[in-house]
Amino acid sequence: MSVPLSQILTLTMIPVAATVVGGVAAAFHAPAERTRSFVQHFAAGVVFAVVAGELLPEITAGHQPLGVVIGFALGVAVMLLVRQWAERLENTAQGRSASTGNLGLIVAVGIDVLLDGLLIGVGFAAGARVGTLLIVALTLELLFLGVSVASSLVQDGASRGRVIGTVSGLSLLVIVGSLLGGTLLQGLTGLALEIVLSFGAAALLFLVTEELLTEAHEVKETPLITSAFFAGFVALYLLELLT
Repeated sequence: MSVPLSQILTLTMIPVAATVVGGVAAAFHAPAERTRSFVQHFAAGVVFAVVAGELLPEITAGHQPLGVVIGFALGVAVMLLVRQWAERLENTAQGRSASTGNLGLIVAVGIDVLLDGLLIGVGFAAGARVGTLLIVALTLELLFLGVSVASSLVQDGASRGRVIGTVSGLSLLVIVGSLLGGTLLQGLTGLALEIVLSFGAAALLFLVTEELLTEAHEVKETPLITSAFFAGFVALYLLELLT
């Protein structure tokens, strides 16, 4: 059953608000590195639980091996291309003015945020339940994406007003991505749906392993920080069982 676009838009406002809150908070006082690492581990566990508990069972039920191969290949390829382009922008900006460096960061993050919004649309293509749980997972990820962007801009000397305005503008790309996904992907069945869901699963796994956990591991690990990943996984999985 298709999910109304108005419902997708309403729920998407949650991660949008989280992105803005993260940016505003960091504009005034950035959280400690260990706190960020803890929450990034927790968010990674939550996202992983959505993939394992919701998307993979939907993919398995479709019984479309070709769709799985195509979707996973496309998902990994797109995420690798996005990362490569983001790194190229950052390398190009090195040695130039702070504003040029900021522009490279903003463009790279904008693409990332747009993809997150698109993944929300992918989730709702599988149903309201999957989409809603994905909203929960990506809200945490986008919260600390807002923190990271704001912290980088503050370090480069940007004013609080500019930091908050930039993060708020980036957050709107979540809406654009979710509306695109919600419009283009609703009503898909068979092979097409299998490709889309597999693409989403691969992209989310990439987000967990190559972005959230990679950045989180830049801080020295402690048992508490490591356990946050499993706490996030269990928390979301229990939510799945109770709904």
